[in-house]
Amino acid sequence: MFLLESFSPTQLATIAAAYFIAALVKGVTGLGYSSTCLPILTLAFGLKEALPLVLIPSVASNLVVMVSTPGFRASVWRFWPMILSAAASVFAGLWVLTQIRSESAAAVLGAVLMIYVAFALANARFRLTEARTRKFEPAIGAATGFVNGLTGSQVMPVIPYLLSLDLPRERFVQASNQSFTLSSAAMFVGLGAAGLMTVQVVAISALGLVLVALGVNIGQRISRRLAPQAFRTAVLIVLAALGLGLILRAAGWL
Repeated sequence: MFLLESFSPTQLATIAAAYFIAALVKGVTGLGYSSTCLPILTLAFGLKEALPLVLIPSVASNLVVMVSTPGFRASVWRFWPMILSAAASVFAGLWVLTQIRSESAAAVLGAVLMIYVAFALANARFRLTEARTRKFEPAIGAATGFVNGLTGSQVMPVIPYLLSLDLPRERFVQASNQSFTLSSAAMFVGLGAAGLMTVQVVAISALGLVLVALGVNIGQRISRRLAPQAFRTAVLIVLAALGLGLILRAAGWL
């Protein structure tokens, strides 16, 4: 296991804990894997180092969801302009990431997390008509991809937009996970070109898939005995605290 020598035992334990906790949360609440895992690893290692560590486990969880949810082709046909524009603009966000301080990018991630948490906790109910908003979907995808490339967060603004369409659950799940997965593929290419997707990182991520499977399985069992909404609220509050921590660290106050 010489590939792991570049990580200390403490660092490996931190990565393993982040993988398992994020998978557990996804199993209980369905909350995005990377939304939980990324801020933990960013606080521990920095955003540029955390991004490649999160990528493979996140894609694996997305693929599992897409395979188990009907309506794949119909969702691709409906949302392909938005999905493709998101993947393409990832490279623009990654380019900006390579030009700025890691702490500044982490602060942007913290702000995105807090905006997402505020939206989720508010449980806002607003509706948009597909006929009027469909022409704006490439722009929504491009904004999502840019934020993804810059911060690693894949949820803004695509998730609020998809929720506003009041889609059937299967269509929403497929569309969001297709966007996440194709953007992650672009991120993989971009991080590789930037020299951040190393053999060591790939090895760590591959080994982490075991923890992801275990965490999701345990989380699904827990969800049958707990109130998922209460647990989800607690997780969102933790995410807000992590986002605030990223901002305070970038400002030199933490």
